[in-house]
Amino acid sequence: MEYQHGGDIYTNNVTIDYSANINPLGLPQGVKEALYKAADNCSCYPDSQSMSLRKALAGFHGVSAEHIICGNGAADLIFQAVQALKPNKALLIAPSFLEYEQALKATSCSIVHYCLKEENGFRLSEMELIDWLEKSKLDIQMLFLCNPNNPTGYAVEKEAMERILEYSRRHGIFCVVDECFNEFLQEPERYSVLDLIRGGGYENVFLLKAFTKLYAMAGLRLGYGICTGKEVLDQMNLIRQPWSVSSLAQAAGDAALLETEYVKRTRQEITSEREHLKSALSSLGFHVFDSMANYIFFRDLRPEAFAQERLLYKQLLERKVLIRSCSNYKGLDETYYRICVKQRKENDEFLSILKSIVTEGK
Repeated sequence: MEYQHGGDIYTNNVTIDYSANINPLGLPQGVKEALYKAADNCSCYPDSQSMSLRKALAGFHGVSAEHIICGNGAADLIFQAVQALKPNKALLIAPSFLEYEQALKATSCSIVHYCLKEENGFRLSEMELIDWLEKSKLDIQMLFLCNPNNPTGYAVEKEAMERILEYSRRHGIFCVVDECFNEFLQEPERYSVLDLIRGGGYENVFLLKAFTKLYAMAGLRLGYGICTGKEVLDQMNLIRQPWSVSSLAQAAGDAALLETEYVKRTRQEITSEREHLKSALSSLGFHVFDSMANYIFFRDLRPEAFAQERLLYKQLLERKVLIRSCSNYKGLDETYYRICVKQRKENDEFLSILKSIVTEGK
């Protein structure tokens, strides 16, 4: 089976990986120390209910621990939510994260796509979406919303999200709102629907978050969801594996929530380096979209890129550099790519290689 996501450093010979959107600061020191200590308890089964972590998350987000569920990464919870609800028909925004479609197909759900327009920068307009839903008359039971979206990096403000969630509530649509990259935004609260869920009345919303990207914990696998819909969480708890979250991951999560300075520094560096990369990519002739997250979405406009399959991907891979081809996203072709944002030294090395490729063909 072909590798579908970024981070495939196992089947490719690479020295520089720009395909996975992980915090370039690396695993926080406090998390490393917590892992060392937790290793001594690996002979014991982990807490199947992740009580300590859920209580810590409850205090961190100002919600009840009863409304939190933890999983083996966000992907684990995506599959659980779909299996718990078993929708007959679901709506996906395109392009967006591939795991939603995979989870829905696993339950034989009928999938409808709402395609974003390139002329609008692949930005989601809540009013256009609602108008489309009204006119389509489709019986949708489930909707996935990735905010900021992946691979575009564009985020929708919470007032716009509220209009979509309110419409969904009135029409019996369950919404999974994926905010796994929200904490990389300059003003995360401005785009999060957490306040809406915390205020009550949105039992039809499952808010998805993860430690994976922000705390560079991809290998540990730790995600969580917040939902006030008791029946949904009860059903998810019935179908999930009892020890899906390891004791190491739980200890790492507890420690990560204390890393406030690390998160602050992350936002500062990502903001600065993202703009540096966007400017450099534009100057090299690529069409760069308006990402607000820790990754950049762009298009290769070179004439030869339209004639040769995944040209830039292959040219970089020859130089042992891995980027994310977006050709397997619905609505995109082999001229679209996504790269992560790293620190200045790495970014300049990457840009130097990229420039040599572009100028070589002239």
